[in-house]
Amino acid sequence: MSRRAWIAFATVSVLWGVPYFFIKVAVDEVHPLFLAWSRVALGAAVLLPVAWRLGALRGVRERWRAVLAFSVIEIVLPFSAIPVGERFVSSSLAAIIIAAVPLTIAVMAARVDPAERPRGLRLAGLFVGLAGVVALVGIDVAGHPRELIGVGCLMIATLGYSAAPLIVRAKLSSLPPMGPVAASLGISSVLMAPAGLITFPDAMPADKVIGSIVVLGIACTAVGLAVMFALIAEAGPSRASVVTYINPVIAVALGVVFLDEGLGVGALAGLLLILAGSWLATGGRVPSRQTQVAFETRADGLPRPSPS
Repeated sequence: MSRRAWIAFATVSVLWGVPYFFIKVAVDEVHPLFLAWSRVALGAAVLLPVAWRLGALRGVRERWRAVLAFSVIEIVLPFSAIPVGERFVSSSLAAIIIAAVPLTIAVMAARVDPAERPRGLRLAGLFVGLAGVVALVGIDVAGHPRELIGVGCLMIATLGYSAAPLIVRAKLSSLPPMGPVAASLGISSVLMAPAGLITFPDAMPADKVIGSIVVLGIACTAVGLAVMFALIAEAGPSRASVVTYINPVIAVALGVVFLDEGLGVGALAGLLLILAGSWLATGGRVPSRQTQVAFETRADGLPRPSPS
């Protein structure tokens, strides 16, 4: 890859690896639904004018039903579920669970298109990844009812992140990627506004909380999207998708170093098995420049060239 592509790759890896840390910092003081709404609203405020200026919103209105469905499944539900989940589990555990998104995508794609049915190494990857989830939940979470609630919320987010790309592939893949995502952020900010306003803080949050919201909305969402588009253009969608395997490692490192989160045997085994399983389930090879895949979307309302 070119020097510019490596810089973009490193930037996206960081921007999409740090949200779990900042979410954990913020939800200790503000309501998760307010955090979710404020983050989405900030991202929309930054990205919508850019998409409008670039003409990326053309064609979005004609496919408003698909954009609305994408908004709910990819942004409203996951962005709300993750902060709620992080009230019960560590940021490290949250990142590891979300890392299972490629596994879920592989299963869902097989249900929609029989040609995508995993065989050989891909099938083995699904079992390896499933073993990681079992190790994570069975060893680190078993016997902790509150943590099970958090895991349930994160599973909802994982399902949303996995189902949304199917909408993109079927209805939105022919549009410039920034258009549907920017429009979805705008729609989602409107849909989430009632919950956000109801849970509005009674007092001004601490500086670290305000800073976390700004980083989540502007850096992790708006800037992260823009840099990802540049990375796709420079290195191709398949190589860009490798960020999926870097993000949880960064999230775990931040949680352990700055939040004093313990990384148990189950969490460590789960992380390694989920990442290995995801890699195998999505092909088990290093992506080449020529390998092209359908544009799909990622965690945090972000484009993912099929993963995160």
